[in-house]
Formats: sequence, structure tokens, C-alpha cells
Amino acid sequence: MSTDVIVAGAGPTGLMLAGELALGGARVVVLERLAARTGQSKALNLQPRSAEVLAHRGLLDDILAVASARLPGGHFAGIPLDYSTLRTPFPYQIGVPQARVEERLAAWATGLGAEIRYGEPVGSFSQDASGVTVNGMRAGYLVGCDGARSVVRNGLRVDFPGRDGRMCALVADVTLVGGGPTRWTLPEPKGDGLLTVLPLGEGVFRVLAAGPRQTAAAKDDPVSAGEVAEALAGGGLTLGEVRWASRFTDATRQAARYRTGRVFLAGDAAHVHSPAGGQGLNLGLQDAFNLGGKLAAVIRGESGDDLLDTYHAERHPVAARVLQSTRAQGVLLVPDEDVAALREVFAELVDRRALAERVAGLDHDNGPLTRS
Repeated sequence: MSTDVIVAGAGPTGLMLAGELALGGARVVVLERLAARTGQSKALNLQPRSAEVLAHRGLLDDILAVASARLPGGHFAGIPLDYSTLRTPFPYQIGVPQARVEERLAAWATGLGAEIRYGEPVGSFSQDASGVTVNGMRAGYLVGCDGARSVVRNGLRVDFPGRDGRMCALVADVTLVGGGPTRWTLPEPKGDGLLTVLPLGEGVFRVLAAGPRQTAAAKDDPVSAGEVAEALAGGGLTLGEVRWASRFTDATRQAARYRTGRVFLAGDAAHVHSPAGGQGLNLGLQDAFNLGGKLAAVIRGESGDDLLDTYHAERHPVAARVLQSTRAQGVLLVPDEDVAALREVFAELVDRRALAERVAGLDHDNGPLTRS
């Protein structure tokens, strides 16, 4: 074998998995289609369960050092959730750009011996009883961490049931004329939509907007500076420059199976959903933590192949629950005055501690963090 495991994708999930595998003694090669990391950050947060995992690996302190904020809670469709009473050493949400998390994970994984090859996408692959062949390279296993349009998942022809997006929102990194917010706050949706502006440092702000204009757009419609400026004006802010802008939808899908022989799926390759509540990156990191140790144990000969089946058995239900949560939040975030009234009534009646545990990733048996 050229290597033990090939990981497709050098995002947070793929890098976390590479580190876990290398820590367990496996030889790992990560193939990434991009020539280099872009520095752009889709996700901006770490939930308490992810903080537990990262702390267990000695990674959290470095990430906290570059974090923008520590928020004492989260939200469910804009409904504030208090994390202070949750049973965790980290009762807060960490505001940190995805790029900073990737930098630390990449340094950790390569420091343990993992190899990352940028500019080398997965082109074709096949598997047999003894291993997989990827781009002509032989390995024991392949893991697709290559995002929502996963080449690995499509190559396996794994069903990806769910639904397409029904509504759209805008996300952009911008500069502002006259400055903007100085601290991070949780989203506060209103009857006519949502506008959140967060400081990222060095004069750059993240904008999230969801109003009638955004809802009516298609995901691939270009985002104009005029549209961003209009959204910001609703919050009394003036656009300077758009550094990057895109749209996202509430499309919701989950792979029917996470394992096909010697090939696995993790992160967005296994599940996609609305970012409502901020759980996507976290779900992928936790997929990787679950799978990495198991794969390494089998490669070392300490466990039988049946251990690998527990990855799907344990992680598929967790993601299904997150998808259910984000779909419910999507309904409560529809920019409509009647929906705003529904959200207020829901907030009065719901058990907010249970919601907090759910969004924080602490609502199921994660098991003790005891693996070496």
C-alpha cells in the first residue's frame, strides 16, 4: 500500500480526520482540489462539544488565542439560549473564522506526519477486497470529506435524499464606511427578515442578510454590491467594499449510508443543511473524531472490521437530528410578521435548556473523551 488512508478534502473535517488518523499511527494523504487555502471562512463558530474535542487534543488554547469572541450562549432561530448551566467545561460558543481553525488543524495533522497535497483533486477511484485505488495511488481506505458536491459520494452512487433549498440568504465579507459593530452578537430576526453584522478584525465585517429580496433569489444568482449596500442600510450601516459574497440556501440532504466497503463519508459530503444555529462545521469535526480513532484502531490490528460499522450507526442519527433542528429553525426564520409572532409564542413555551443542549451538541451520549 502507498498509504493507509486517503482523505478527500482539506477542510475542517478532512484535516481533523487526518490528525486523528496520524495520531493513531496511520499513514495519511489528504488530497485537496484547491491549489491553496483561500483564507475565506464560511463558518464562524465552535460549539461546546467541539471545544471539548479540540481541548482533548490540545488544540483549543491556540484556537482561543485567535478567536474573535466567546459568546455565553447560542440561538435557535434567533431565540437566545443560555449555555452557562450546561454540563461542559466550555459553557460558551467560540466566535472564530473557519480559516483560523483550518490553520491550526493543518499544522497539527502535518506535525503528526499527515501529508496534504493541494491542487490534487480526486479524479477517479475504485475499491476491492484489499483496498482502494485513488488517482492511481493505493490505500487501505478512502474517506470523502469533499463537501456538498462530493466526488466520492457521487462516485459511490450513494443516495442523498432530502430536498432542495426553498429560501436563500446572503453572506458577505465587507468593509464599512464609518465603522461598524465592535462586538459579536447573536442574530435578532424581525418580521421583515434578518441582518447580522459581525466584526472579523482588520476592518472587515461578516454580513448575513435574509429578507424578501434574498428569499426570492436563486442560489447561483450573483450578489451585487447594491444588494449588499441595501441590506446594510436597513441597519444604518454604509458599505465600503465587498471582499467576498455568496448565497446559501436551506437545502437539506443526508447520505443514506456513511460506509460503502472501504470508503466512508464525513462532513458536508454526508449531510448538508441550513447554517441556522451554527452547527455545520461542528458536526463535521465530530464525524472526524468518531471515525478517525476507529479507523486507526482497525489499521493497527487492535479491532475488527465490524468496529467501522459503528461509525454510521452512531453518527447518522446525530446528523439526522441536526437536520431536523435546522429545518425547524428555517420555518421560524421566514421573513413574515405572522412567523415572527409564532416564534415569540414558541420562545415562551419551549424548554430552552433542552434547546441549548441540542444546539451545543450535548443532547446525545457522546461518550467519554478517553481515546489516546
